Amino acid sequence: MGKYDHLFVHHMRDCADDLVNEGAAAGGERPANIGDPFGLMRAIDVDLSTVHMAYSWINPTTEQVHWVNDHEHTYDEVLIWMGNDPDNIHDLGAELYLDIEGERHTVNTTGSVFIPAGTRHCPLGFNYVNRPFTFIALSLNPSYASDENVPRHT
Repeated sequence: MGKYDHLFVHHMRDCADDLVNEGAAAGGERPANIGDPFGLMRAIDVDLSTVHMAYSWINPTTEQVHWVNDHEHTYDEVLIWMGNDPDNIHDLGAELYLDIEGERHTVNTTGSVFIPAGTRHCPLGFNYVNRPFTFIALSLNPSYASDENVPRHT
């Protein structure tokens, strides 16, 4: 056994139980076009990890799909979506929507967004998905946590 073997994740585990906003957003069930979420890096798998990183495949649909309810975190988060066309890496093959503090953003290219701690974000969903793509959520915290569906006090 090598000195750094404990830092590797060789078999990603299902992490659906970590992601509380996704199940609630779909009435307790994940939308049919959303693949199982897997943990790329989590403190539960690598005890020295200071991040929680999960990914899912998003599969084709012609219907608009609401996936994640609005929420906020006490830590920064990066959301990443990547198309799968090696001849055009910028083409997502889909259109997603994401609200940040109530402002709607629509995206159809491979990309990412930085969500600062304390920033209310989502809903997140898809207007259409023509071909599968990957979605990654990188929480700059060892475990995923949010204020699921708690209204912001002003």
